[in-house]
Amino acid sequence: MAQLEHFTTPVDAVLARMRALDAGLPERDGVAVFNRVYLAVTEEVGRLLDTGAFPDPGAATALDVRFARRYLSAVDAAERGHRPPACWRPLFQFRRHPGVRPLQFALAGVNAHIGHDLALAVVDACRALGCEPGDLEDEFDRVGDLLCALEERIREDLMPGPDLLQIADPVTHLLGSWSLDRARDATWAAARALWALRHCDDVVEEFTERLDAAVGFASRMLLTPCGDWTGPFRPTSAGPPGTGPRSL
Repeated sequence: MAQLEHFTTPVDAVLARMRALDAGLPERDGVAVFNRVYLAVTEEVGRLLDTGAFPDPGAATALDVRFARRYLSAVDAAERGHRPPACWRPLFQFRRHPGVRPLQFALAGVNAHIGHDLALAVVDACRALGCEPGDLEDEFDRVGDLLCALEERIREDLMPGPDLLQIADPVTHLLGSWSLDRARDATWAAARALWALRHCDDVVEEFTERLDAAVGFASRMLLTPCGDWTGPFRPTSAGPPGTGPRSL
């Protein structure tokens, strides 16, 4: 067992935990929907690390693992009956609601993870590596690009279609008001602000609490029940450029 652990990378450990969640959760569970989305992204990060696509694989690994651990910590807190961060509470509260669509679950999870967790993961990684946020900007952008590619496929698979009745579907308008690009820009600004304020503990604590609450509010709005869903619960994932979709 010790020998196995010696050859297990931090990304492998994160992937193993996500795969265990995927195997153990019901397909229609809202956390399971997001977990499949995030598992696809993390698998792609692992593939890029293996092929040397990141200029600084150590920095990329440090950021990716700290990013993933924040989501997994929220899952662990919920499983133990504890309160997860405010940004994650709506997803756990509405995970079995029949009126919430899989696209809503997926994007609410992405919103919580990008809007809150990624900003804190950048700061965590900077502390661990002894660097500034600007030194991680390439890694931040690469992870963000993967999520943007996956978001497009999720919307294509799970957004109501183009006929008139589906265009009038409230979920089309609800989710059309949220943008991953804007969320990513806000996250980068938050990470830089948190780093600049890192020696002001009281201000950092208040800033973090308000960021958590604001992202949680957005997630709650994204999870507004919009009627029962009879379509697929497994969107396609973001594979390498030029490849076709893979089932989640």
